[in-house]
Amino acid sequence: MSKPKHLLIVSSPYYEDITNELLKGAVAALDKAGATYDKIDVPGAFEIPAAIRFAADATEQGRVSYDGYIALGCVIRGETSHYDYVCEESARGLQQLAFKDRLAIGYGILTVENDDQAWARASVDGGNKGGYVADTALRMIELKQKYGLIS
Repeated sequence: MSKPKHLLIVSSPYYEDITNELLKGAVAALDKAGATYDKIDVPGAFEIPAAIRFAADATEQGRVSYDGYIALGCVIRGETSHYDYVCEESARGLQQLAFKDRLAIGYGILTVENDDQAWARASVDGGNKGGYVADTALRMIELKQKYGLIS
């Protein structure tokens, strides 16, 4: 029997109620799959890629052991261009970690125009994006195993 997958959930509680709903969906999916997890919070979505990189470095050094990562948060458009930078750079940072560093990541940072859109995607009774991205991270871990990148 193989050991359970162990993931790190990195979340930004800037929109705490929405992020908590994403987390609820992610945890339910991980529990259903028999996976274990740790969770940390960072100030905002922009900081999520760096936190994952720190954890990946610690994994490479043998200080912790994560098979994959889940990024959770929400960015709602405001009146300034700040929204565009946060959305683009957090997505770019996570994609670089997935592609360049071959990390298994579930991307659950909602980028929306308003609260209604966020809730439609986050709600475990609706879009359940948290559950979806947890399943995505688990599937990417399986692909890494298939190709012999992790045991």
